[in-house]
Order: sequence, then C-alpha cells, then structure tokens
Amino acid sequence: MQQDSGLGLTHWKVTTDSQGILWAACDREGESTNALSEPILQELETIVSHAEKTNPKGLVIKSAKAGSFILGADIKEFDNYTDASEVEKKILEVHEIFSRLENLKCTTVATVHGFCLGGGLELAMACDYLIAMNVAETRLGLPEVKLGIFPAFGGTVRVTERAGGFEGMQLILTGRMLRATAARKLGVVDELVDEFGNLDWAARRAITQGRKKRLAKGKAALTNRNPIRKGLAAVMRNKTADKVSPDHYPAPFKVIDLWEEHRDNRQRMFKAEAAEASQLMVGDVSKNLRRIFFLTERMKGLGKATDFNVKRVHVVGAGVMGGDIAAWCVVQGFEVTLQDRELKYIEPALKRAKALFKKKLKQKPAISAAISRLKPDVEGDGVARADVVIEAIYEDVDAKRALYAALEPVMAEHAILATNTSALPLEELAKELKDPKRLIGLHFFNPVAKMPLVEVIKGVDTGEDWVSKGCAFCSAINRFPLPTKSSPGFLVNRVLAPYLMEAITMLLEGYEKEAIDASAIRFGMPMGPIELADVVGLDVCMKVAETLAEGDVSAQRDLLQGMIDDNRLGKKTGEGFYRWEKGRADREKRNLDSPYGDEIAERLMKPFLAECKAASRDGIVADDDLLDAGIIFGTGFAPFTGGPMNYLANQDA
Repeated sequence: MQQDSGLGLTHWKVTTDSQGILWAACDREGESTNALSEPILQELETIVSHAEKTNPKGLVIKSAKAGSFILGADIKEFDNYTDASEVEKKILEVHEIFSRLENLKCTTVATVHGFCLGGGLELAMACDYLIAMNVAETRLGLPEVKLGIFPAFGGTVRVTERAGGFEGMQLILTGRMLRATAARKLGVVDELVDEFGNLDWAARRAITQGRKKRLAKGKAALTNRNPIRKGLAAVMRNKTADKVSPDHYPAPFKVIDLWEEHRDNRQRMFKAEAAEASQLMVGDVSKNLRRIFFLTERMKGLGKATDFNVKRVHVVGAGVMGGDIAAWCVVQGFEVTLQDRELKYIEPALKRAKALFKKKLKQKPAISAAISRLKPDVEGDGVARADVVIEAIYEDVDAKRALYAALEPVMAEHAILATNTSALPLEELAKELKDPKRLIGLHFFNPVAKMPLVEVIKGVDTGEDWVSKGCAFCSAINRFPLPTKSSPGFLVNRVLAPYLMEAITMLLEGYEKEAIDASAIRFGMPMGPIELADVVGLDVCMKVAETLAEGDVSAQRDLLQGMIDDNRLGKKTGEGFYRWEKGRADREKRNLDSPYGDEIAERLMKPFLAECKAASRDGIVADDDLLDAGIIFGTGFAPFTGGPMNYLANQDA
C-alpha cells in the first residue's frame, strides 16, 4: 500500500494499492467513533477530487475504527445554525460531494461493520456497491426522525431507489435499525461477508468485476410511482397520525409529503429534501429532541463512572415487577435466579418470561439459552453467588426489613442489595441492616421491557460507591440510570401522584374517561392518565393515594377501593377503568376531539408541572436537565417539549 500523504488529511487514511485501488478509511481524530463532522466532509471532498483527477481502478470507503463504520452526522454541530437558508446551503454542499462520489468513473464500494447510521448510511448508499459484515454488531438505519428531522444527505432518494418506496419510507418513518441480513433482504445492502478480513477482499473483487448496486424492481419499484405512491402516502399519513400528531412531530409528515410530491423527479427531490430538512432542523421540535438525545448520552455516562462486573442477578419476589425484572436481565445476557415462597408463585413469571424471550430474541437457540439462564429458586440458593440482589416484594416496611435480615449475612461483600420499592424511604428500610451503606433503590417502571428508566435511589446512609455500582448495573441491562434522592415517591411517582389524582377527581366530577385521556394525548402524553392508572394497576394507585396525595382524597380512595374489592385492578386483571383484551384498552381508536377544548389538559398538567418545580426545589435529582430526562423516560412526558422544566422555561420566556 502506498500512503497518499500529499492530500493533507487529518481524519482519513488514504492509500493506493498495487492494483490501483484507492482506499479511504475514516478515522476521526481524537474520537472513538466516526461522525460526519464538517472537517470530515471537507476532507471527503478532497478525496473525491483526488479520485476525479487520478481516475483510480476503484475507490473503497471504509472505517478505521474497530467498532463501527460512521454513526451519522455530528449532532453537536446542528446547534451552530439558526438560519434555515444557511443549513440548506450546507446540505446542498454535501449533496454535491455525494453526487460527485456517485458519478466517479471508477467503481466505488462502501464496506460496513458495526453501526452505519444516518449520514453514514447515506454516504454508503452513494457508492456503487455496499458490502456489510454479517455479525450481530452490524446495524444499519436512518434514525433522523427521532431527532425531529429526516435524512437530508440524499437518503430519501437513495433508500427508496434501493428498497422501493414503501419499504424505504418505512425505514425512514420508524427510524429502526436493521441487522445486516435484513438490510440485504431489503436491498439496502448488496453483499454480506462473515469475517472482518473478508470485507477488503470482497471490496477488491467488486471493483475488479465492476459490480453495481441493486435497485428496486417489480412491485417494490412500482411503489415509487403514481397512482400507487399517492395511495400509499395516504395510508402512511393515517398510520403515522395514529401514533403522533403533526403539530407535535412534523418530520414524518413532511417526509411523506416530500416523497409523494417529488419521487418521480430525482433532482427535484434532492432539492426539496434539503429545503424541508433545513426548516425542521432549526425548529423547536428538533432542538428539543436533540436536547433529549444529549440527556440520554449523559445518563449513559452515569453508568460508566465505575467498573462493576455483573454476571449473576437474584430477584426476590416473582410478581409482575419482580418476574419481569428477572426476565429483562436474562434478555440482556445475565444468569438470574428468581425466588418466591413457592414454585406456584414463580411459574406465571416463567411463562411471561418465555413470551418475552420469543419476542426479543426470535431465534430458537437464543430463546433456549435464555430459558436455561432463568432459574426458579424457592430456597434462595442464588443469593450467595449473585452480584446484584433485587427485592421486589409487596410494599410493607416490616416484611422488607425481615427479608434483608435473611439476605444480608448470605450475600457476597461486593454485591448490591437493592429494593424496587416505588415509594418507601430507604432510611426506613435500612434501619436494621448491619451495613446500611449498601442498600440502594433500583426503581423499575411497568412494563419493565418497555420503560427505559431506572431510578437509582440514594438514602441518607447510602454510599456513593454503591450508587455508582447501581448506575453501572442499569447500563449493563440497557437502561438509563437516574440517581435520585430518597424521599416519598422519589421523582417519577411524586410527579405522577397529583396528575393521577386530578384525573380521578375529574372522573368523579362527571368528565368522561375518554375525554380526559384524549386531552392528555393531545397535549403530547403517550397515553391518558386513566389508561395509565389501569396500566400501573389500581392497587398501586391506591398506595399512591395513601402515601403521596395531598389534601382530602377520600372520595378518590373510595372509588379505587371499590374497584380493588371487585378485583378490577386494571390491565393485569383484564378490567379497571377500561376493559382490556390482548393487552389493549377496549377501544379501537382514540377520539382526540374534545368538547372541553384545552380545559382538561390545563387542569391535568397544572399539578403535574407544579410538582416538577417542587421536586426541582427539593433537589430530588442533581439538576433540571436530569429532572427533564427522568420525567420524559419515566412518564412519557411530551418529548417534543424537551421536558417539563424546559417547557416551563419556554412558557415563561
């Protein structure tokens, strides 16, 4: 290989081999991963110019980073721009670079391993041929919609050319990541190889043979053409509107309009893509969603503050929460022992776990391996071997203390002792422990497999090193840790309590539950408070009313108690405020129109937001940024607002 040192590059390693093939390896200086920052794109333009002048046998775009290809554009740079016309100019410059790459006389190949996302995939699709390594770590996708925008480096054009209109648009609208095999089946990838070293060999062969990318054919190609395209666009709009409002999340609706109006003219679609994406990028929704992205990165960082090697987890309490926590830990690769008084109490949890394994792991060998990692343990033999012991029994201080008295002498010295209590102060629970420093809260939310947040609770006596271990464990099981001060309800339940009580108060006043829920959804919540009460469980709501609600809530408690006495506990018993069938409330579609206008939403959100401000004053979490993150990921609070404290700040501005 001959190094092309004359190009003066910092972030790319460029060499020419004996066959005249130009190899360009992205290697962003000072970073562990690659992102398409402005300097990297400027240097790519230099490489393309070099290829235009020297006319090599072929050009290979690859990554010099061991873990991934290119993760996308550099999101940190987005906030440098406030003017849409300036953003559009920058996007069109990238279009020009990718177009020149696409039009090189030589064969161009992208070789992908690890993550290839957003702008990274758009760059790869601008090449003649895309080869991916077929390993579990490889993921390809266009997740821009999650940041309030859509692919703007030519991705809307090239992915619909490769995968067809319908499948390409689904990739854009969902933002999902594909495994290498799925991407190959869809037409996004042209070839798969199984070994890292084979990527270069396959690239050289593709150039020698002059291979070209596959474009959609047959039915897939027809979905890009009218009248089929127009009909599919209408279907996409309706399905998207079932999930989000165009007022709250305009990006998916804008990209559907773009595809419907311009897909029959490639150059016009490129131009419209740049114009529309630039408007979205400088808008409030994208700014707020980017804010949330950086908050998630901060929370991930909290889990990296200490090294804590976890192999085995022991969960005591095989109810809905305990059983589902155990199952989730198994999905993440850990060995788990699940304890309860008798095997008959563990068996329902094992049944639910198998269903989760089938849904998440899909392949029979992986499912079988997961089943073997989850062991019923009535006698508690797994306690001594566990690195993390999680108590998830019923909410009773004396019962929990008695359990800790039995667990503490048996546990390994390095092991975490954690409670999943939803409201009880750790100071009360730790009173009789010999080493109260080791007790932390790991407060998961229901449903465990869907809710990404875990509150890591610190009591007065809890040691910081144990909190750090708890955060590390959360990261290890793919959850966002939120260090939280021990106080009634912690953060999330404290904020939810007045919100749920206000909703039940309105029910008692005669408002229809559907109207209450629709108003909350129209505000931006993922579900209404009445449906949420059913999902949480009315018995849990009763505990909230008893321990956290302020003022006279006797009427609300009487209503809840009557339903509990009738075994109408919500989703888990099939009936609460709603009837539940196959995990869904008894209505096919929410009617978001309300005869009350915004009156209900204003009433619901007033106590919610007031409690957020109170929690901020009390220092329940470190700062308002983490408070926003906790409330978004713990309650689903409207992400497009950037979080409740950010929302309040903008309201006051």
